[in-house]
Amino acid sequence: MQANFIVDLGNKSQVPIISFSATSPFLSSMRSPYFFRATQNDSSQIKAISSIVQAFRWREVVPIYVDNEFGEGVIPYLYDALEEVNARIPYKSIISPRSTDEEIEIELLKLMLMQSRVFIVHMTPDLGSRVFDIATKIGMMSEGYVWIITNGMTNLWSLIHRYDHMDSMQGVLGVRNYVPKSKELENFKVRWKRKFLQDNPSMVNVELDIFGLWSYDATFALAMAVEEVLGTANFNFGASNVESFGQISQNGPKLIQALSSIRFKGLSGEFGFVNGQLESPIFQIFNVNGNGEKGIGFWTSKYGLVKRPNSTSRANLGPITWPGDSHSIPKGWEIPKNGTKLRIGVPKKKGFNEFVKVTWDQWTNSTTFSGSCIDVFREVMKIMPYPVPYDFYPIPMDVDESYNNLIKQVFLEKYDAVVGDISIVANRSLFVDFTLPFIESTVVIVVPIRNNTNENGWVFVKPLSRDLWITSFCFFVFIAFVFWVLEHRINEEFRGPPFHHVGTSFWFSFSTMIFAHRERVLSNPARIVVVIWCIVGLILTQSYTASLTSFLTVQQLQPTVTNVNELLRNGENIGYQDGSFVKGIVQRLKFDPSKMKKFTSSEVLDELFTNGSIAAAIDEIPYMSMFLNSKSHCNKYTILAEPTFKTDGFGFVFPKGSLLVADVSRAILNVTESKRTGDTENTWNKQASCPDSSTLVPSNRLSLGSFWGLFLIAGVTAILALVYFATKFLYEQRDMLRECNLEISNMEENPSNFAKLRPKRPDLVHLGQRQLIEEDQNIEIIPISGVVEAPAETPIEDPDGITGAATSAETEINHASMNSS
Repeated sequence: MQANFIVDLGNKSQVPIISFSATSPFLSSMRSPYFFRATQNDSSQIKAISSIVQAFRWREVVPIYVDNEFGEGVIPYLYDALEEVNARIPYKSIISPRSTDEEIEIELLKLMLMQSRVFIVHMTPDLGSRVFDIATKIGMMSEGYVWIITNGMTNLWSLIHRYDHMDSMQGVLGVRNYVPKSKELENFKVRWKRKFLQDNPSMVNVELDIFGLWSYDATFALAMAVEEVLGTANFNFGASNVESFGQISQNGPKLIQALSSIRFKGLSGEFGFVNGQLESPIFQIFNVNGNGEKGIGFWTSKYGLVKRPNSTSRANLGPITWPGDSHSIPKGWEIPKNGTKLRIGVPKKKGFNEFVKVTWDQWTNSTTFSGSCIDVFREVMKIMPYPVPYDFYPIPMDVDESYNNLIKQVFLEKYDAVVGDISIVANRSLFVDFTLPFIESTVVIVVPIRNNTNENGWVFVKPLSRDLWITSFCFFVFIAFVFWVLEHRINEEFRGPPFHHVGTSFWFSFSTMIFAHRERVLSNPARIVVVIWCIVGLILTQSYTASLTSFLTVQQLQPTVTNVNELLRNGENIGYQDGSFVKGIVQRLKFDPSKMKKFTSSEVLDELFTNGSIAAAIDEIPYMSMFLNSKSHCNKYTILAEPTFKTDGFGFVFPKGSLLVADVSRAILNVTESKRTGDTENTWNKQASCPDSSTLVPSNRLSLGSFWGLFLIAGVTAILALVYFATKFLYEQRDMLRECNLEISNMEENPSNFAKLRPKRPDLVHLGQRQLIEEDQNIEIIPISGVVEAPAETPIEDPDGITGAATSAETEINHASMNSS
């Protein structure tokens, strides 16, 4: 308050005002060009304190400060700095400088009943010493507590030594401005102490604090500025138009410029003003231990926490002795031993008691809590790193009461937590904190199934789709044609009248699908085509058999509804669990409110399906799995493959910012990764005699899309065989083609000339000899010198309608054989 008044006078008279003790951040808002703060702003140490909080991962901090401008000035900066390191202030403890010891004790007892155990004390040494004396008295300086004091006390540390308050501050962490050691400083302290004792012989053990060093450096800086501006001349004041003050300084603006540009190494370190403030300092962090303090590290604005003041690499702080003579790092919070147990709310509802069941025993006048969710919570509490006392309290779930009401109870602090089948939903997390899920979940749709026994006489055509049937028939015709082209010239089986050609070709093509054909294949291209076509036939018949078997057996059970669009299109009713967030999903699917029916248990859901009130039900997979696995519901319902809605699952509910959430979540991970959850999950995921619902979903027919590659291979092979045959045929008949080329102009007038393209059929001569030998193995063939040649152009009719040179050759061979015999 004095600084505000003096700064205002200096601004009006244009006289520089230099303060070495006004540390309040409120003075920075004055922005007077004539005000120079030759001391550190209290807000400059807040970053150092937040770095300590961040280093030890504390999540809640309670400031204890004096009720005046000095104490309140740092609180806004403390809020912002802690928020940056993911910590918060759950409560502010304000102590009046005129408070009695009883009032201070009542305030500290209130802090003992809270969970937070990290306290930042920002007040003057006399009031702060009283706080620590009372904290020691009531047991707040024991193991698990953390106390951090600001430079409001540490910069006047000599006063605490003088009044012997060290015993009540063991384990305290302190932050103070760092003063580098130098010969000039040591010599000055010796001279100052000698002078002080001469003037005050009755005062002993008095040390020079940092405010004395700042005052000396500020005076030295002012003297340098005056010498620079005025030399040794006196100040001159001129006439003033300020009636209340009288005169204004003519040299004030020059002194401002001189003070702003001065830089030197003073007793307190590097001294210089930046925007009227001392430059960012280095803070020393110490630990009160025994009769003194022990330095454990430093903080700089550039590198944060470091082991040495001139170091550029970050390092952990040195060893610390915490309150209670403990060397283990406090976790920063505890369940109050003197407080009440945690009030854990448990939903009391009618259905799905496998998850949560609340039972009132009138004989013992007590309430029992059971279910898989309760079992998991108890297992979690057993492996917590510290004891957590708690009591369960039933929360009635009346008709039309939503699970959101449970969230509201925690938000209003009526309960410390809620345990049950509470789904983790985004909008709920705005008001409370959830642990990690202990049961994963997904929202699914359940529909009844019907016995779709195939008694239709045409069921055998259903395994294959229409496009696959048509493609298969076309390939049968195509392969028959390929066989005829490749074999009818050289194979007796494929010769004869035209009707016999067609019948044999089709018979050969179709018979490969069922049994081994009796016709022999003579040409190599045809044999390749036969092999490929047999593979195609084998795969098709096997697939057809499997699909037909599935149609006649497994797929007798089919869902009555296949998708949500069918429900909407037919105007069907859909069921949802009362109080569940699933109602919002149903509304987003654009179901009419009149089509939405509530159910509270598995029995009610089965009744709604049975009487036709609903055509489908939507809920989370834990509930639906339990519903489907019930023995009374076997083979009656199934889950649609789509759509599904992903959720995070079931979690425990705690108030926003609760320090229990992190530890409980870690315990949940340990429980779910171990075998402890095996028994509890069997409650809702038990294996009954019901078939797997996934087998009840009908499969699609076999379509062309599954076999197009197979048909492609068969088609390419057949075409290549035809190309090979045509190429070979044209090559063998090249001489006749040259003769025909001469008469090509007469082809259109006399089409019978095309008959000249017929081959000489030497293969049939061979074939005739082989057939004779096969008919009578005792026939002796006498070698005949020369070559038996059939007379060219001898028209001989044969039963197959083939005339040509080959038949004449066969006749000559037969005559020779007869004569020989």
